[in-house]
Amino acid sequence: MSLKNKFVEKALPRVAEYKKLMADHADKEIGTVTIGSVLSGMKGVVSLLTDTSKLDPEEGIRFRGYSIPELRELLPKAHPKGEPLPEGIFYLMLLGELPSDEDVAALSKDWAQRSALPGYIYGVLDSMPIDARPMAQFSAAILSMAASSKFYSAYMAGASKKDYWDSTYEDIMDLIARIPRIAAYIYRRTYHENKQIEADGSLDWAANLAHMMGYDNFEVHRLLRLYMFLHADHEGGNVSAHASHLVGSALSNPYYAFSAGMNGLAGPLHGFANQEVIRWIQDMLNQIGKSCAEKDKIRDYVVKQLEAGKVIPGYGHAVLRKTDPRFTAQLEFGKKYLPHDTMFQVVECLYEVVPEVLGNISKIKNPWPNVDAASGVLLNHYGIKEFEFYTVLFGVSRSLGILAQLLWARAYGLPIERPISQPLEWFKQQAEK
Repeated sequence: MSLKNKFVEKALPRVAEYKKLMADHADKEIGTVTIGSVLSGMKGVVSLLTDTSKLDPEEGIRFRGYSIPELRELLPKAHPKGEPLPEGIFYLMLLGELPSDEDVAALSKDWAQRSALPGYIYGVLDSMPIDARPMAQFSAAILSMAASSKFYSAYMAGASKKDYWDSTYEDIMDLIARIPRIAAYIYRRTYHENKQIEADGSLDWAANLAHMMGYDNFEVHRLLRLYMFLHADHEGGNVSAHASHLVGSALSNPYYAFSAGMNGLAGPLHGFANQEVIRWIQDMLNQIGKSCAEKDKIRDYVVKQLEAGKVIPGYGHAVLRKTDPRFTAQLEFGKKYLPHDTMFQVVECLYEVVPEVLGNISKIKNPWPNVDAASGVLLNHYGIKEFEFYTVLFGVSRSLGILAQLLWARAYGLPIERPISQPLEWFKQQAEK
């Protein structure tokens, strides 16, 4: 049975549950909204329906109920001791069930068959300045593919609302399939004199991205599989996922919606963090020396940074209250493949020092490392040193979760998102009551 038919089998009962819930319990209150929660960015306010993943404060991100350590064991792999194939996490997010090796192989083949880019995409990219920001190129290329949107064509032909998911499915599968080629083209164009490398149809989705970027080392293939798996989704309320959901709720086609999400991901408060970690470590080493053997020097440097009102990039999390399991997975990878890399050794030292320092500051609820504390260092080790491109890799990965969310939104028939806003005077009046 095809993935699309399996989705129909899963979606129809869920849609019925959704409609019944709306009909029977629409008036039930599920939380309290305070002035503080609104004015602080709606943090902690339940306002979205997202099935694909959920952030657990104690266990980290769970995909359809499964933790990252569990999925590293359970999901299909290219090699028995390797990392999960990203095709598997997409399958899980879409259907809520673990895929077989055959399911993942079929999905990988489908994406390979859909991956050819329309010729005009190259024209769009080549018309941009060679020094244009990689994320600007990435978003522009995605946006331009709206010209081939099957959802738009179906909508204009008068498709029924209950069938909107069908053409959306085709668009998101095309988009996910093409994204590695877009990312690799931008990488080679921007950093390698536009010397492009043809795709290899025998490789899986993540390994083919590494190949087209110019990295055919087995370890790099494994690293990109790990990277794509770990960054695939993060609930629906983060900026990129929420932006895509918001734009998609207006029935904009998936290319418009995902491009909007990537514009959010490009912001310094969202997708820049792994770049900032690399820069911060390099600045520290320039000041204290190239060795991390003297942990007291690192501790003193961290304390001085905090006293100067600066943050320690890669540490802390709005929800988690323990070390991010995504960091742990990368730490294990580094210990296996690059234990003697200087910057990776610094990452290990920081893990020993920073939580202790931050833990002594009462207002800091989570002193532990998050996913960004190691990802850039691993990429840097294998020669992917172009920091500004890291956010594009983040975007490639996040396509899996964001677009799975969008398909479910169309299946449920979620309405356009339209919260009410009020001027400052209104909030002052509420406070005085």
